[in-house]
Amino acid sequence: MTATARRSTSSARLLVRAADFHDRGGWLLDSQFDVEMGAPYLLAHGLGVPVADARATLEIPEAGTYRIWVRTKDWVPTHHPGRFAVTIGDHTLSKEFGASGQGWMWEDAGLLHLDSRRTEVTLHDHTGFDARCDAIYLSLDDAPPPEGSGAEAREWRRRLCGLPETPTDAGEFDVVIVGGGVTGAAGVLAAARLGLRVALLHNRPVLGGNASVEIGLTPRGETGPLVHELSKRHPDGDLMARQVLEAESNASLYTEHQVFRVITAERRVTAVDARDTRTGREYRFSAPLVIDCSGTAIVGLLAGARTLFGHESRAEYNEPTAPAEHLDQHHGHTLFFRTREHSEPVPFPDAPWAQAVAKDYANLGGQLVEPGVDNGPGPVAGRFRHPDPSIRRRMLFPATHFWEYGQWLDPYTQGEEIRDHLLCAIYGTFANVKALEPDTYANLALDWVAFVAGQGEFRRYLGGYVLTENDIREHRRFPDTVAMNSGAFCLHYPIDDEYDFRLKDWKWDTRDGLPFEVPFRCLYSADLDNVMMAGKHISVTHIAGSVTKFMGNGAQHAIATAAAAALCLKYDLTPHQLRDNHIEELRRIVGDLTDAVNQTADNGRENEKE
Repeated sequence: MTATARRSTSSARLLVRAADFHDRGGWLLDSQFDVEMGAPYLLAHGLGVPVADARATLEIPEAGTYRIWVRTKDWVPTHHPGRFAVTIGDHTLSKEFGASGQGWMWEDAGLLHLDSRRTEVTLHDHTGFDARCDAIYLSLDDAPPPEGSGAEAREWRRRLCGLPETPTDAGEFDVVIVGGGVTGAAGVLAAARLGLRVALLHNRPVLGGNASVEIGLTPRGETGPLVHELSKRHPDGDLMARQVLEAESNASLYTEHQVFRVITAERRVTAVDARDTRTGREYRFSAPLVIDCSGTAIVGLLAGARTLFGHESRAEYNEPTAPAEHLDQHHGHTLFFRTREHSEPVPFPDAPWAQAVAKDYANLGGQLVEPGVDNGPGPVAGRFRHPDPSIRRRMLFPATHFWEYGQWLDPYTQGEEIRDHLLCAIYGTFANVKALEPDTYANLALDWVAFVAGQGEFRRYLGGYVLTENDIREHRRFPDTVAMNSGAFCLHYPIDDEYDFRLKDWKWDTRDGLPFEVPFRCLYSADLDNVMMAGKHISVTHIAGSVTKFMGNGAQHAIATAAAAALCLKYDLTPHQLRDNHIEELRRIVGDLTDAVNQTADNGRENEKE
């Protein structure tokens, strides 16, 4: 690929974006923070070992002396762990990048004379500790590029790259599904097999969300045949989901597409705009129905729909497990990792910047053994070999989700900060283990550390009904039940008194172990007539959501909404109208898709109560 070269009326100006590097070497393209920082970037995620060079080819349209700017970030400003150099042609720029002490910014790299010819641009990682480069800008004038990720910066990039001013029409679909985790994938599969033309918009390159090869959890809760089909794994750990969905002629998959805007008319979302995070090109997807499976309620938030947030107080819904006062916090993010013993010593660089976060913590328990196998033990050193006997036994379990951070931060705008703090916690803990027992752990190495965090619950839609803890414990019967969910109340209580990246307590309340009903009213927005939702952001309280959030459970919501979409189109109804007029037909279709759902439709309906 040759980087885009655009000539302005006053001077030659060229932008080399992260996606323009045809040979990324050991660098990764990290697009998960496109909304908050403005673009995907290259990440040198070498776990302390410098990664191989990344290369791009650049056409210089006009000979001259160019001002060079490099957009990067010093992600730990006090210590500068992610540093790198840039070579253009045969000249290595004298400035070392990633050491500015600043967040995302365009660093002025000075002047360089370039001839009119094809030139190679190379990134050289110096540390292996997550250096990052968004783009390199070359200009014959001295005007700096605009900072930030707002409208001015995006418009500047759009003009420079020759992208259209308005989104490109991506076509008309029967339904648009946002989010390609297990939940969204199940919704797409169900919709496609019901004959609907469905577009899946997913902001990652792989499918599966928290079950994907990037993160690696196994779907829990109520699963069933569709989930099993989608969540089988290739030998490399990647899910079969893409292969399964690409075999469906009615399904169109758009991965690495970030939803950033919705078009509304009265109480309807008529189109969804998504940005291809690799190219920056924007597309508009139109459909009479939208199903939000993002887990972040992104469609509703962009449309202005009401959402629920935080831990409801006991008084709000009379839930016995709820706190006395409403808490404005949410589940944080978790970063998974794995260590491995080598046959010879493996050094690890000094990491005081990471140990400043980890403090003296030296317990690497809670590893992802392999994709689909979490909660593995890990090396322990120093005083952590003999834990304080006052610690509750449950908290000594090596749980992956005990590594959690960001409960009071906004994952929409501070996701990179959350991820980076967890990186420091893992690197620092690993350094502590190596340092405390150097002989025992001389051969220990970090085998894998995720750079994509597993996300917890944040905002939830307000639907036609809010499911509560009491509904689940009492097995309340609903006239509009369309899904069965199962599992324990999984409640996280932050933060540990000493380590802000660890949970303070965890409650795993298995109840009576029996499945419970989820009414259709929890699966459509109270404010949007054509938006349904599935997964961790359905209309539930925080307590109830601690069990409905499981990926297998979310898949059941998605299957039900896909079936509802088919009937809404058949009868030209809103989901609310469908609930009033065709709930039994909806239940039958869902039952055909799942083989086992809603047997309560034929068993004991006389005990229903609103």
